[in-house]
Amino acid sequence: MVVYGARGLTARAQARELLALAAEREWGASPLPELARRPGGKPFFPSREDLCFNLSHSGDLALCALDRAPVGADIQMVRAWRPGLPRRVCSQRELDWLEQQPDLWSAFALLWALKEARAKESGQGLMGGPIREIRIPLPAEGPVRMDGLWSRTYTGPGWAAAVWGRDRPPEEIQWTEL
Repeated sequence: MVVYGARGLTARAQARELLALAAEREWGASPLPELARRPGGKPFFPSREDLCFNLSHSGDLALCALDRAPVGADIQMVRAWRPGLPRRVCSQRELDWLEQQPDLWSAFALLWALKEARAKESGQGLMGGPIREIRIPLPAEGPVRMDGLWSRTYTGPGWAAAVWGRDRPPEEIQWTEL
C-alpha cells in the first residue's frame, strides 16, 4: 500500500488529480483509467480491477491510498462537531477513550477517520450499517492488525487521517503538490 496526500486544494475535483498523479507514479497508469462506482458508492476502474484505490478530501486536503487489494482512506479536518455526535456514533469503549484525551475534537476526528476508512475499505461506506458498530482499534502509534486487515492513523496540524487494507500501511503519507 502507498498513501499520497495533497494540501492547498481549492476544488473537490483536485482529489481526482491526486489519484491521477499517484496512479501514474505507482502503476504507470496514464491516462487515468475510466472510473465507475460500485453499488455501495466505492469508485473503481472497470478496465483495471487489479488496481485498487480510495480517495478522501476534507477542507483543502486530499488523501489517496493505492494497493492491489481493496483499501479505504479518510482524512478529516479537526473541527467542533455537533456536541452529541460522539455518543451517537462511538461505542462505549471509544467514548471511554475519548474522555481521556486532552483534545476531544482532534481525538474524535481520528476515530471518525478510522471508522470511515474501514467502511470504505469494505465497499459499504457509511451506509453499510450503524456507524457505532463499525469495529476499529483505538488509535495507536504505528500500524494495527484487526480482523485480517491493517490500519494506521496519521495526524498533522488541524487534521487526522486513517487507512485500512490487507497490506501493511506505510509509516508516512507522501505529500505532493498538485
